[in-house]
Amino acid sequence: MALLEVRDLTKSFGGLVALNHLDLDIIEGEILGIIGPNGAGKSTLFNVISGYLKPSGGRIFFEGRDITGKEPHDIARMGLGRTFQQSSLYPQTSVFDCIYTACKPRYREPTWKAFFNTPGVRDEETRMKLKVEEIIDFLGLTPHKHKAADELSSGFRRTLAVGVAIAAQPRLLLLDEPVTTMSADRVEMIMQLVRKLRDSGTTVAIIEHNMKAIMDHCDRIAVLAFGQKLAEGRPEEVKNNKEVVEAYLGEML
Repeated sequence: MALLEVRDLTKSFGGLVALNHLDLDIIEGEILGIIGPNGAGKSTLFNVISGYLKPSGGRIFFEGRDITGKEPHDIARMGLGRTFQQSSLYPQTSVFDCIYTACKPRYREPTWKAFFNTPGVRDEETRMKLKVEEIIDFLGLTPHKHKAADELSSGFRRTLAVGVAIAAQPRLLLLDEPVTTMSADRVEMIMQLVRKLRDSGTTVAIIEHNMKAIMDHCDRIAVLAFGQKLAEGRPEEVKNNKEVVEAYLGEML
């Protein structure tokens, strides 16, 4: 079953066509890898899906609901989360507080009750703090939870960015180059985390140039070129696709 459906999606910037009548499905419960050369339209696709860019044409459906052109905060509330190539974490904020702040939109008690510190508010605060601790443990960040974000290594900052994204409990998580330029051990750490997310019920779509990470950990791969889908299938099918090898993979594999 398709959790997200992209239909005839187009995005133009003046005379530049970044997405060209693209059709793509993200299947519930999968890890979908999205690959292609620079300028293929990968990040533009994520930006349009998540509402940061408005499409020039086409439709996007999430859980059967039309989300085309909706604002990012509305799409996020529906259960679609994402990370960015460049981390937007507050550098002086602790790991715990970064994730705690990200949990706030799911606050159940009316805002006015917080002013009076009612029992319901106190219970909610306790519940949220326990949830934050659970996420930190899930990410393997417990030894670092009191550190500021800018004290973390690059790998742990990217891990924290994933934690901030999953704090809102998304049904679908879009990851934009989470392991590019990282060392092999950090790549494996992040990709194992992605698998844990999938196994816990979060569907994942990941843009990445690290072909080993994509081939080893994705259930299915879609290849973009010039804003269009060149191919899709299981990793072995894509790896052996002559058009894909000629257009992109070459000696990368």
